[in-house]
Amino acid sequence: MTRARSSRPPAGLHALEVRLGGTSVGTLVHLGSDDIVFTFEKSYAAAEPTSRPVLSLSFKTAGGGLAERARPTHLRLPPFFSNLLPEAHLREYLAARGGVHPDREFFLLWLLGADLPGAVEVRATEGALLPPTEDTPDRNRDRKAPLRFSLAGVQLKFSALREPSGGLTIPVGGVGGDWIVKLPSPRFERVPENEFAMMTLARAVGIDVPDVQLIATDDIEGLPSRLPEAFDRSLAVRRYDRSRAGIRVHAEDFAQVFGVYPEQKYQRASYGSIARVVWLETGSDGVAELTRRLAFNALIGNADAHLKNWSLIYPDGHSPALAPAYDLVSTVVYLPEDNLALSLGETKDFHRLDLDRFRRFAEKAELPVRLVVETARETAARVRELLPRHEPLQDLGKPVRNAIAAHAKSVPL
Repeated sequence: MTRARSSRPPAGLHALEVRLGGTSVGTLVHLGSDDIVFTFEKSYAAAEPTSRPVLSLSFKTAGGGLAERARPTHLRLPPFFSNLLPEAHLREYLAARGGVHPDREFFLLWLLGADLPGAVEVRATEGALLPPTEDTPDRNRDRKAPLRFSLAGVQLKFSALREPSGGLTIPVGGVGGDWIVKLPSPRFERVPENEFAMMTLARAVGIDVPDVQLIATDDIEGLPSRLPEAFDRSLAVRRYDRSRAGIRVHAEDFAQVFGVYPEQKYQRASYGSIARVVWLETGSDGVAELTRRLAFNALIGNADAHLKNWSLIYPDGHSPALAPAYDLVSTVVYLPEDNLALSLGETKDFHRLDLDRFRRFAEKAELPVRLVVETARETAARVRELLPRHEPLQDLGKPVRNAIAAHAKSVPL
């Protein structure tokens, strides 16, 4: 339920204030039975739509007002807030360090609320810095660890500060990092090198990507000990939701836009669904950039461009733009039989993605057809030109380079 409110919850209940920069947006209340309700702050709800910062398009009505939700959620946070939290083993790791059960999302958000993605900050209204303890004997010792921040996703990654010397440091408390450090995978070889090669290739093609660097994992100060992933090189990615001056910039991924939970990121939409929002909110520039990324992902074989790997950013707090591209990896190198994460032109099959599929995609999403088709054609030509001589691919070894080249050749763009 999402209704305007101004008073604190009754005594004995836990409440978290939700803020965007200096604006109080609303309150999440834990009702004691693991039911959770979000209510908008009265002053935020009463403000003119053009003057209040946007929390999420999922709360926006066609007329620009705030949409209400029908009922409280149980155990899980409402989808927008659930998507702020990490997933899978990253969630389990941070929850264990903080002594919070990974399924109790309200208390995990309480623990991690000081450094969430975008400009959202969450803090207890009663002033408590940490959530109530679980029945874990060493909990107080664990939660002193300097890892109290959240970066949504599955891969083990940390927010880090760039030092004047050029190195990276995980900040004490986990708050204030302006880079993301992504550690190697224990399952797949050279994922950081793969992502670095694809991100730099994307930039050369003309796609908007943040700054990326490969860095020796041993040179990163403040990483926890005994991590199996902590070896060889890691990938450092500049956070686009933090300005060079350290100001938080709001952003939301498309699972948040569509109001679905993280586990539904492959199921509840198509690329056409994303494109319609991008066209409505950002116009032809956003559609052209979206098309470049779709064609690029098809040619490199990125089967993991799901809803959480597409985001909007709000540089002024009000008007969205397509956020820089991230998590660009050639996944077919590791899983050769994979298909697209979402459907494009009514197919997920890489080997059926020709210009006619992009034409169908544009027509069904009511996009400018010529813009989409010509952008896809130009992007494909540019990728094919640059791929054979892209220097960072040398780090991946000849078998991987050959696999990527063979895949690109198999895509009929």
